[in-house]
Amino acid sequence: MIHVVLPPHLRTLARVDGETELEVKTPVTQRSVLDALEAKYPMLRGTIRDHVTQLRRPMVRFFACGEDLSHEPPDAPLPDAIAKGSEPFVIIGAIAGG
Repeated sequence: MIHVVLPPHLRTLARVDGETELEVKTPVTQRSVLDALEAKYPMLRGTIRDHVTQLRRPMVRFFACGEDLSHEPPDAPLPDAIAKGSEPFVIIGAIAGG
């Protein structure tokens, strides 16, 4: 099981408390995690990545094992700790403003 931590506004939309667990097909990649997340919580479709291009939305960031993976290719394998479920895949809503 993969552990995913959503930002508060997406937790509210998906009606989950804390982190969620997903079954993800191997290889475990950003794409496979997001596919499983959107399949389990269809209301999240289009909130994390664009419907058409499937690219990450500009104000969303991905972290795993203390590293920012936001600019990694979507099909690059995630760290083993994520695939084994010992570390969470963290999705963060970026903050901007002046």
